[in-house]
Amino acid sequence: MIKILLSKKLGEMRLTQADLARATGIRPNTINELYHELADRVNLEHIDLICEALDCGLDELIVRVPNKESAITHTRQGTQKPSKKR
Repeated sequence: MIKILLSKKLGEMRLTQADLARATGIRPNTINELYHELADRVNLEHIDLICEALDCGLDELIVRVPNKESAITHTRQGTQKPSKKR
């Protein structure tokens, strides 16, 4: 699972979503979707602008948390993976 840490970062810096929108020129609705982790897709230019505005690295904004169960159902060869029985 991908986690967007924008709310944490803005809180640490005591900035609002509106402050970030003004600084980057990114639409407030887009900032809000990232802030609340509602975005399904992320524009790389936006991420670059946010990193620049907040003077941070990508790893401070986006992290991957391993899933409890694998969502991968097929192997690289195309065969179906056996399901794990509990």
